[in-house]
Amino acid sequence: MLTTKDLNPASAPKKITRIGFLLLDNFTMMALASAIEPLRMANQLSGEELYSWHIVSEKGDSISASDGLSFNSDFSITDVCELDMVLVVGGVNITRSYTTAQVQWLQSLARRGVALGGICTGAYVLAHAGLLDGYDCSIHWECMAALQERYPKVHCNNRLFTIDNKRLTSSGGNAPLDMMLSLITRDHGSNLSRAVSDMFICDRIRSDQDQQRIPLRQVHKSGESKPKLVDVIELMENNLEEPISLDELACFVDVSRRQLERMFLKYVDCSPSRYYLRLRLDRARQLLKQSNMSIVEIAAACGFISTPHFSRCYRKHIGVSPRDERKNEFGVAQTPVIQDSLIDDALPKTTDRARAALVCAQVEPSFGSVALVIPAAC
Repeated sequence: MLTTKDLNPASAPKKITRIGFLLLDNFTMMALASAIEPLRMANQLSGEELYSWHIVSEKGDSISASDGLSFNSDFSITDVCELDMVLVVGGVNITRSYTTAQVQWLQSLARRGVALGGICTGAYVLAHAGLLDGYDCSIHWECMAALQERYPKVHCNNRLFTIDNKRLTSSGGNAPLDMMLSLITRDHGSNLSRAVSDMFICDRIRSDQDQQRIPLRQVHKSGESKPKLVDVIELMENNLEEPISLDELACFVDVSRRQLERMFLKYVDCSPSRYYLRLRLDRARQLLKQSNMSIVEIAAACGFISTPHFSRCYRKHIGVSPRDERKNEFGVAQTPVIQDSLIDDALPKTTDRARAALVCAQVEPSFGSVALVIPAAC
């Protein structure tokens, strides 16, 4: 328990935990801020320097985030100070955003016993380095399929964050905040972590058992809770390679097939079979863009009976063939591709950054996946 004496700057100083953040090209700034700000606030509230943080890049130069803003680094990987922990900060296009030198540096840190982690998509780099083999791991949901298929020795899960011995991994958005609050609790007690949470207006501290809840957020448009519907969708998500029949799904949640179909039509605006197919095609799109698996392997991994069947379904629902999807790195047929040449030097820098960020984002599986709805006139 944290006492008044513990919060007094005049009390005995505690060991400073030195944390390095290795920024990859096009890292996500929200994930970085969510990880650093709790450390700053822990220092502020305790009146002591409990944590220090250092920005690291491969060459010690500035690194651009996915929104186009640049960050100066404190160290390069060759001259960095002694660190207790290093977190890899990933973001857009993670499968092409790291270098051999960065991987080798992380491997050397592991040999020295430094705690390692990844936030947003950073865990992918640790997996590539062989540093998550046998460990539980969390990663942003959009990158999960690629990591699971390419690195089967990693125990990937759908949780917000995972702390497994000297490996700390987190999904994206503000999930790193919860991971760092958990770290603060472990290091300095729950009184301090709760106080940090209050300063950031968090209604609660989420635990390492909380799920990312990805497609389910699209289901409850009215905010209603439909446990049976949620259970069916979770069954679908967990059985993409070998799809379960609608009769079996209905039986699992103790409803008739007719009731199941009415439930989906009412709350999801489509049939259960169409929703199931969409989940499988979304997984296929992630693998096409983020893995080196062949189209035949992807078809099998997503539950299609044959490659021609997969190709027909993909073209019908996505609007482009799997082969063309892989050829076209920017990928969405219905969305005009934004060329680098459209970034006009005469534009204001803010516009320049926004458009450049949009260009980079076109490699992501989710690019162009949400149709805009024009609000009705007041």
